[in-house]
Amino acid sequence: MQPSPTRDLLVGLFVASGLAALAYLSIQVGGVAYTGPGGLRLYATFEQVGGLRPRAPIAIAGVKVGQVASIDLDPELRARVALDVDPKLQLPVDSAARIVTSGLLGDQFVAIEPGAEDSYLQSGAELDFTESAISLEGLIGKFVNDAGLEEKGDKKGKKEKKEE
Repeated sequence: MQPSPTRDLLVGLFVASGLAALAYLSIQVGGVAYTGPGGLRLYATFEQVGGLRPRAPIAIAGVKVGQVASIDLDPELRARVALDVDPKLQLPVDSAARIVTSGLLGDQFVAIEPGAEDSYLQSGAELDFTESAISLEGLIGKFVNDAGLEEKGDKKGKKEKKEE
């Protein structure tokens, strides 16, 4: 076969467009996005964050309005979560944050429920009302242990009644 500059150029463009599409899809699936400079930085403290990770979405009424910037421990050994929210939002000071799971075993995200006060949160403010993540393992363990205690209690009660 003879070298053909036109064919080589077309193959090169095809390969380059394929790589660009692959890079775009990787970024979309990975959740990496540039949100621009700054934002409204809020903080929330939770007893348990479960599987919450940095860059997890923050949603109000199911609409993404930001992402988790970082998760650290505070001096009281509780999880302190930095939330980077859209600066155009005006959230009342009595707004609440809770960690919820999308679906039964899906990813966790922070849901913000706006309050009703007339004054609004400023950057650097702390959300006072929080609800920690629900641990599926903890719920299963509690269910199993509680069911076991009820059965033992019932058997003990039945033995006592037979002896009377």
